[in-house]
Amino acid sequence: MVAFKDHFSGVADVYLASRPTYPEALYDAVASAVPASAQVWEPGCGSGQATRGLAARFAHVHATDPSAAQIERHWANGQSGANVSLEVEPAETTALADGSVDLVAVAQALHWFDRYRFFATCERVLRPGGVLAAWTYQDIIFEDDLAEVAEKVRDDIDPYWPPERADVDMGYGDYVWPFETIPTPRLWLTAEWNLPTLLGYFGSLSATGSYRAATGEDPVYAHTPALAEVWGDPQRVRTMRWPLILHLRRKPAA
Repeated sequence: MVAFKDHFSGVADVYLASRPTYPEALYDAVASAVPASAQVWEPGCGSGQATRGLAARFAHVHATDPSAAQIERHWANGQSGANVSLEVEPAETTALADGSVDLVAVAQALHWFDRYRFFATCERVLRPGGVLAAWTYQDIIFEDDLAEVAEKVRDDIDPYWPPERADVDMGYGDYVWPFETIPTPRLWLTAEWNLPTLLGYFGSLSATGSYRAATGEDPVYAHTPALAEVWGDPQRVRTMRWPLILHLRRKPAA
């Protein structure tokens, strides 16, 4: 196993419980470019936030992640008959055969890859006419009374984001992509969350982990009383919204 930027193994349980799932509109957009019979590779799969949706649309998903802790918690573990295979493996050096997949799907992970090596791997494993799909979601947009205190959490952790966070803020818009672009719709990621789930989400962020490591303090815990005061009943459900950016690229046909 080659070295990789591991920001999430230590919070794998929180990540599993507190990361949002993707909307059907996202899978609709991907499925419009790829047949249902597709063999899919999902590198950087984490604990499977996207794998479930991909498996519902396509014939088979080979989901990989360099973190054994994430793969151990993947939703497909123990699912008899699931059309999903799992492997602990980095995106840049997959053992998949040349020309063996119709779709490479990367959910909120491309910014962690050595993308030049990864794009070369996509060129190798995609069949002619195959598609690379990569998406990322940005910060929650708070448009209610939570905005002020949530921004204080962000202010604390912002200096601790790894450099790759800038790629997310740009929506991968400055990448030099392989293959020709396929037009994509404007998308939103939404979730109905109570306060404990929002706190778990803040706790799962890589910047939060870096803050804890650097200071020995927990920024989410520090702001929990203020968040709780604004939220009210902690079991009250509020709608969370994130801008969701999808890139689709098709490898030339033979």
